[in-house]
Amino acid sequence: MTGTEQQALVDALKAEHAAVFAYGLAAAFSNPERAELIATNAAAHRARRDATIDALTAASVDAPTAEAGYTVPFPVVDPVSAARLAAEVEAETAIAWRSVIERAQSDHTRGTGVEALTEATLRLANWQTILGTAPPTVPFPGQP
Repeated sequence: MTGTEQQALVDALKAEHAAVFAYGLAAAFSNPERAELIATNAAAHRARRDATIDALTAASVDAPTAEAGYTVPFPVVDPVSAARLAAEVEAETAIAWRSVIERAQSDHTRGTGVEALTEATLRLANWQTILGTAPPTVPFPGQP
């Protein structure tokens, strides 16, 4: 891995750490009918986080640990704001993984980035649909 590729993965890992935290908060305020969706999405972010840590460790790069807490962009106080937070998290992780694709030097890292971007985009579209956002997707996902 080159320096820019490593930094992109470090940034993506930071986004995954934040996503795991945010889904914990969203779970506390979410509609109980969405508990399984929240749990599934949180598990996907934990798996992506762990795989990214493994990739960085294999490349002899110190993987940053999760922060003790994260600032959320707005108060989460009910099921609607919980869904908005989940959508925001997916948008942010999509941006991070698109950056990995753009800065990847290896086919493996690029493939990982494409897979992660695709997964985040699908989860984002799902949350956008729940929130009634039309259209629920954008032509080029992961653009800041």
